[in-house]
Amino acid sequence: MSKLVCSAQASYASPVISTRTLLVYLALFSGAGIVLATSLAIGSVDFAWSELWASVRTEGLARDLVLQLRLPRALTAFAAGGILAVAGVLMQVLLRNPLADPFVMGVSGGAAVAALGAMMMGLGGLAIDGAATVGALIATLLVFSLAHSEGSWSPVRLLLTGVVIAAGSSAVVSMLLALGDDTRLRGMLFWLMGDLSLRSRPGFLLVTLLVAVIVSFPLGRHLNLLARGELQARTLGAPVKLLRIGIFVVSSVLTATVVTTAGTIGFVGLVTPHMIRMLLGSDHRLVLPASAVLGGTLVMLADLCARVLFAPRQLPVGALTALAGVPLFLMLMRRQVR
Repeated sequence: MSKLVCSAQASYASPVISTRTLLVYLALFSGAGIVLATSLAIGSVDFAWSELWASVRTEGLARDLVLQLRLPRALTAFAAGGILAVAGVLMQVLLRNPLADPFVMGVSGGAAVAALGAMMMGLGGLAIDGAATVGALIATLLVFSLAHSEGSWSPVRLLLTGVVIAAGSSAVVSMLLALGDDTRLRGMLFWLMGDLSLRSRPGFLLVTLLVAVIVSFPLGRHLNLLARGELQARTLGAPVKLLRIGIFVVSSVLTATVVTTAGTIGFVGLVTPHMIRMLLGSDHRLVLPASAVLGGTLVMLADLCARVLFAPRQLPVGALTALAGVPLFLMLMRRQVR
């Protein structure tokens, strides 16, 4: 019992803001600023660092290029990456599985099926976003209903049900791509692999990211207990059932928000929490904000590479995050086995 009391005190005590923590946060924000500035300076027209600020202050084509094209796209990438990272942290706590990913629960699969169906019917814009949102919610409800057993949702049942729903959705997506019109096939594929080229209004995603971090931060104490085990969390008075339902709903909604806006951008929610835990430990009051910053920076960097590596052609952002995420995923698996 004394160990449980010590665990509760450690989980509910204020997070320790050490010099290392401050340095890590300073490095994260500095890295995000550098990547953002580089995204504004590099593209079809390159600006020297000394010319970047002048181009923003002066009316003309350069100002429109930076403020109306590059800045909204970079901020959208940052918000999408940050949201996926927060969803990844929540999902790994929920399933108590360090290799859990926001897309493992079939949310992105349901959104993809509905969005591709809307594309095949010739719809566009808000209709595709609305269809993807409905598809994500249907997939979430389906996972909830199928995984429910004896009044509870066990992590194993949730994980297996999500994997099955994701596999079924992937099969339906393959059929839709095979039956789709050739003229729409490229757009459908880019949407599936993550496409930020048509997003010019990052406000909604940025507000969603800010709200997710603010709301999740007070719950960090309960997340610390839940990560130690359901039985221990119940013993220490954490509302386990309500907390698990809330985590699943919030992480699903966050994932669906990114999928409907930017398509499927994988591996960010998987590797980012692990990288932050290696630097800051397992206190989720520190892990959540840091993961949001690092996840946003990684997707911004991937979007920058997608724009400039094979310019004027653009690569799908999700393909680059997957290429970088696969070796990191294998390293994490090897570390878990050890």
